Amino acid sequence: MRDVDFPETPAGFLDLVRVQPLLPDASILWISGFVKLYENGAPLPKTPRVIATRLSVQGDRSFVSFDQAYAHVTGPPLPPATEVTWDQPMLDVLFAYPIQSDQSKFAIDPDGLWRLGVNVVTVVRFVFPNGVVRAFEFAEVPGLVYMDPQWYQAAFRFVHLGFLHILDGTDHLLFLFCLVIPFRKFRALIPVVTSFTVAHSITLIASAYNLAPDVLWFPPLIETLIAVSIVYMALENIVGGSTVHKRWMIAFGFGLVHGFGFSFALRQTLQFAGNHMLASLLSFNVGVELGQLLVLLIMIPALDLLFAHVVAERMGTIILSALVAHTAWHWMVDRYAILSRFHIMLDLPTFSDATLANAMRWMMLAVALGAVWWLWFSVLRPRAAEKATADPDSRTT
Repeated sequence: MRDVDFPETPAGFLDLVRVQPLLPDASILWISGFVKLYENGAPLPKTPRVIATRLSVQGDRSFVSFDQAYAHVTGPPLPPATEVTWDQPMLDVLFAYPIQSDQSKFAIDPDGLWRLGVNVVTVVRFVFPNGVVRAFEFAEVPGLVYMDPQWYQAAFRFVHLGFLHILDGTDHLLFLFCLVIPFRKFRALIPVVTSFTVAHSITLIASAYNLAPDVLWFPPLIETLIAVSIVYMALENIVGGSTVHKRWMIAFGFGLVHGFGFSFALRQTLQFAGNHMLASLLSFNVGVELGQLLVLLIMIPALDLLFAHVVAERMGTIILSALVAHTAWHWMVDRYAILSRFHIMLDLPTFSDATLANAMRWMMLAVALGAVWWLWFSVLRPRAAEKATADPDSRTT
């Protein structure tokens, strides 16, 4: 509380006797006015009744449970002889709000607390009348949080989370971009995108129900494989020849990997699901698909315009895929560097400068072979076939 002048002793420590009467007003000013509580959707009073206030020294562990915190804050104050400066102690407060029933549906919006510091973590323990405790922890601005959400409240929140996640996930968008480049018709993309959706739904749900490996090396492994999937799809676009049937199978395989990636983003948000875990997971997938649909509605016309007025389709596909492959390759190397730290558990080789140089040569060779393949099957061979059709003497019986 940097703009409050608390009484001090001649030695520069807090005068705890004179400070104590100031704490109730400070609690209203600094805490309750910036935390919004709701009962059945209606806001509770912004100025609650202050039951008790207490200063505590850092390291006090009384807030491990509600009973301990209650006994602590209503107990005797900090001894007057305690020597603490103004920025050392913590302020503990017990507020009381008038409610209609303990069976009501409650919600909290703690967004106003973020002005208290550069980094603020809000921890909430909600105790139901039957003694069940639900834990929440917000490291970011959470907005309105329902303590016991209805299924539609949880579903709406997770649809929103899924929509924003796919738009903010550059690696997932690049993978989707590589899937779309050769097949820019919605009918051709339906089986590809659907297989990707089904696959990442399977691993997302499995991970949420603790069926995924719970080891330190698993997240960096998945992140590395996601980068590998982008590199592979970009190189396949360069080489060409992928059919819809082949691509939906590839999309399904890599979709399983991306589903684990989605689950990492959901770990901190599953606390908002309440008793509706499955509905929340499915809603998250719905949000992801809505985000993908929005991206496709923008991406497909943009590619059509690019290939119609700027560059030939095959050449544009090679150029765009090469740029994506270059970006994803660096991601893959960086993420593998993190993964290689777990070589005790995973007997994996380490990248050296020579290895990277050789790999780059193979990539350049792959691009050259892809260009030769395209030149033969897309230019020379069709022309030879047209010439043979036009020349009757060249036909055989």
